[in-house]
Amino acid sequence: MKKKQSLFFILMIITLAAIILVAFAWGRYKISPIDVLKILFSPTTYMQNGNEQAAKTVIFQIRLPRIIAAICIGIALSLSGLVIQGLFQNPMVSPDVLGTSSGAAFGAALGILLGFNYTGIAAISFILGLVAVGIVLLISTKVPSQPLLALVLGGIMVSSLFSSLVSFVKLVADTNNTLPAITYYLMGSLSSIRWQDVYFIAITTTLASIPLILIRWQLNVITQGEEEARTLGVNTKRIRLIAILSSTLLTSSTVAVAGMIGWVGLVIPHFVRMCVGADFRKTIVTSILMGSSFLLLVDTISRNISTIEVPLGILTSFIGAPFFLYLIVREGRK
Repeated sequence: MKKKQSLFFILMIITLAAIILVAFAWGRYKISPIDVLKILFSPTTYMQNGNEQAAKTVIFQIRLPRIIAAICIGIALSLSGLVIQGLFQNPMVSPDVLGTSSGAAFGAALGILLGFNYTGIAAISFILGLVAVGIVLLISTKVPSQPLLALVLGGIMVSSLFSSLVSFVKLVADTNNTLPAITYYLMGSLSSIRWQDVYFIAITTTLASIPLILIRWQLNVITQGEEEARTLGVNTKRIRLIAILSSTLLTSSTVAVAGMIGWVGLVIPHFVRMCVGADFRKTIVTSILMGSSFLLLVDTISRNISTIEVPLGILTSFIGAPFFLYLIVREGRK
């Protein structure tokens, strides 16, 4: 069994490496995989003519930041979805169940409406995503007897509130310039990713993932039930708070950088559990590998499938919705 799991993880790593190579090579400006490897591993010597210099510029200035951002966002969404589903013991919930995405979306829409620059839009989006979950946590403290139910109901209320605010911003926005910008931003895309976005998403993803990795065995215990977790000495309130805050940080940072990218945090955790089971010691690593591979592949397709770039949110919905329907039918038959 252990040998099969080791082979599976090796296969996932090879798959991710292959997708990265395809992402570097495939695009409007095509570069052969051999040239990609030469440029990546010997960038100072691979400067013989103008074409090779152009290829080097495309790889390091255009595709590299986008690839890193796609990997980090895939990790963030899949990991937050995995943790939230385990925390609520419900495979049908997604990372935005606590209102994070709606709050961050309102922040982005408000920033565009007020004419903020790109950095300002990302900052206010990130902050309001955190604020939304803060409100939900405050609501849950008022219902100590049913904390999980209070979180879900509070998340529904806050999501509805911020979704209404997004609609209001769209209503008052200028239909010629501002409204199209808001609509496109909320569809989700990596077309405007810059190095400062890469630094931000890489740092937040790392900082939020480390606590989840450290508490993975406590998460296993919590999924067995509140009473059993307390019997085994697990501080359920503290672990739940760490998990929610880490998931919020992951989700809010992705919306701030790339807009709304749905279905990844809902579907990828199902794939992960189908492959390695429900043990968080295995699912967290698998989620990191599978989520990054999936989103990087979808992003590569989105920028090459047509003459204009297709927003990521549209493609993930096309892929995620049919698969989710399959899961519902499959579980119903069981």
